[in-house]
Amino acid sequence: MIQTSGNPEIIYEDESIVAVVKPYGMIVNNADTSQHFYTLQDWIIENIKNQKDKIKSDDSSDFSSRAGIVHRLDKETSGILLVAKNIESFKNLQAQFKNREVKKCYSALCHGQFSDEGRVAVPVGRLPWNRMRFGIVPEGRSAITDFKPVSIYEDPDDSKLRLSLIKAYPETGRTHQIRVHLQYINHPIYSDILYAGRKISARDRKRLSRHFLHAKEITFTHPITNESMNLSSDLPVDLTDFLKTLKEIKI
Repeated sequence: MIQTSGNPEIIYEDESIVAVVKPYGMIVNNADTSQHFYTLQDWIIENIKNQKDKIKSDDSSDFSSRAGIVHRLDKETSGILLVAKNIESFKNLQAQFKNREVKKCYSALCHGQFSDEGRVAVPVGRLPWNRMRFGIVPEGRSAITDFKPVSIYEDPDDSKLRLSLIKAYPETGRTHQIRVHLQYINHPIYSDILYAGRKISARDRKRLSRHFLHAKEITFTHPITNESMNLSSDLPVDLTDFLKTLKEIKI
């Protein structure tokens, strides 16, 4: 079982919104499948001032059922999440996501050598034969991700193989989108137990106990002031420490 790497960190807060950095291993929302886990939603109710009272005052809304959490990250993915403190801000931010006005940047380490920037625009949907996984399916929802290489490293288990540290910019927000798109172009994320393949992910997990994906930057419009907001989060210690064990290749 993946264990959470700690508590969330608040990186921005005002009367309308909170931005937190979710640690890996923490589930975002409460659900039947997460009832035995301490979730980000539990943490928000306990730690964001007056949030518990606000969501109780409006039990019928998405704002209440999600404790103001506007979007999601996978359990093993760390990084920035936005939380609204009131219904007005919640609905405004949701609309920004729906209209693709929110810009996000992720850091990912993937297998193979990325040589150029690129875009993947293929539909993503739940696999009919495995409801726990997503993939490229014709009846899926449209999904677009741009990629940009940052650094190239030797694979720690084979000096002839390469790993690429990249930036991923998802224009859409489908479940597992970045992970599925990278698998589709034969660059699965390092230590991704669902999409890197059984043999490769088992080997990777001996060195890194979760997939290498971090939501590092988000740009949006403040729901009340209309100010342009840009927030960022450094790679967490477990990922930076892992990078230090790799040999960077000069291209």
